[in-house]
Amino acid sequence: MKYEIILFDVDDTLLEFDISEKKALHESFLKFGLPTGLEDYQASYQEISRVLWRDLEQGLTDLSDLGVERFKRLFLKHELDIEAEMFSRVYLNYLSKEIHLIQGAVEVCENLADCRLAIITNGFTDVQTSRIGGSPLSNTFEHIIISQEAGFQKPAKGIFDYAFSKLQITDKAKVLIVGDSLTSDIQGGIDYGIDTCWFNPHQKENNLGIKPTYEIWKLIDLMQVVESNVVERF
Repeated sequence: MKYEIILFDVDDTLLEFDISEKKALHESFLKFGLPTGLEDYQASYQEISRVLWRDLEQGLTDLSDLGVERFKRLFLKHELDIEAEMFSRVYLNYLSKEIHLIQGAVEVCENLADCRLAIITNGFTDVQTSRIGGSPLSNTFEHIIISQEAGFQKPAKGIFDYAFSKLQITDKAKVLIVGDSLTSDIQGGIDYGIDTCWFNPHQKENNLGIKPTYEIWKLIDLMQVVESNVVERF
C-alpha cells in the first residue's frame, strides 16, 4: 500500500453531522420550552455557527468561546431570554449522543485493517469521544486526536505536530489525511506536507484554489487511493 497511516476527520467524513446537529438542537429547544425552535432558528444558528467556525480555523477565537458565543448571538438576534452557557451545555450533551454513520465508513475502516488508523478532528473532547466511542468504529483507531485536547485546531500546524508525536510518525510520505473540509482538513494537510484526500460526496465545486492530492465522491473509493501506486492530482 502507498500509505501506512490514515488520519480521518470525523464530522461529515465518518459521521453525519447535519443529522446530529439537527436532532441535538431540537431536543435542546424542547427542553427550553421552544417546540418549534429548530424550525424557527436553525437557519440563523447555522449562519452564525459557520462564521465562528471560520474564525476558529483562523485562530480568531477559541473553542470554549465558540460554544457559548454562537448561542449568545442567536438569542440576541431573536430576542430570546435564554442563558447561552446553560443552553450550550444542554446542546453538547445531546450532541454527544447522536451517532449517524456515513455510508461505507465501517466497510472502509475494516478494509484498511492493515493500515494504522487515527482520528484528527476539531471539536469538543467529550462530544467527539462519546460519538466515536458509541459507534461501531469504537475500537478502530490507534489514537483519537481532538483539537480541544491538543490545544490547536485544523488547519494549524500544531494539531498535526501533536498527532505525529502521539503516533510517533517520522515519514510524512506514508501519511494520508481524509476529510470533507477544504479549509480545515485539506489546507491543513497541504501546509503540513502530507497527501490529502477530499471526501466530496455532494460533488461541490472547488473554487477556493485549494488542491487536494485526491478527490473521492464515495468513501469506499478511498480503498483505491490507499492501494494505488500512482498519485492522481486534481
